[in-house]
Amino acid sequence: MNYPYEFEAKTAIEIILYIAQKVAQPTFHTISKMMYFGDKAHLEKYGRFICHDNYLAMKHGPVPSGTYQILKMVRGDSFIPLSTTDQASNAFTVQDKSIIMRRPANFDYLSQSVLECLDNAITQYGHLSFSELTELSHDTAWESADENDCIEIEQIAATLANSEDLLEYLSNPHP
Repeated sequence: MNYPYEFEAKTAIEIILYIAQKVAQPTFHTISKMMYFGDKAHLEKYGRFICHDNYLAMKHGPVPSGTYQILKMVRGDSFIPLSTTDQASNAFTVQDKSIIMRRPANFDYLSQSVLECLDNAITQYGHLSFSELTELSHDTAWESADENDCIEIEQIAATLANSEDLLEYLSNPHP
């Protein structure tokens, strides 16, 4: 099943900033896991991902692909040119794998549903250690994909309480 939405890089930048200002250690890992748990909640409740990112099954759990490229680009080690290069570089810097904010998040890009799901994820999981976040994110969706391959949205949906209805909706979306 093809996810019918296009990745929203500008929204991803604002989500990075939002999470960075809310967690004690805003690292690539923490940002990725808060996005994953926030996306799962948003998918379950609203039928779509927050910024329409795709997830890769990496060693330490699911990683939002487009967001990861933005983080790596700001750090200086991505070979994928993005139209949002200047926006991201003006929003934050990266030291090793930690995000240092240059400005607060722009709430014009963050809907109430996005804030609700991110806040719930941050409250529930934002205090957990690297290993706890890794273990918790190693769910059946992550297990369904080979390392560094895309996790299918159906596999993520299948981990949720309303999976049957959600899978039906995803097979006939109305973007």
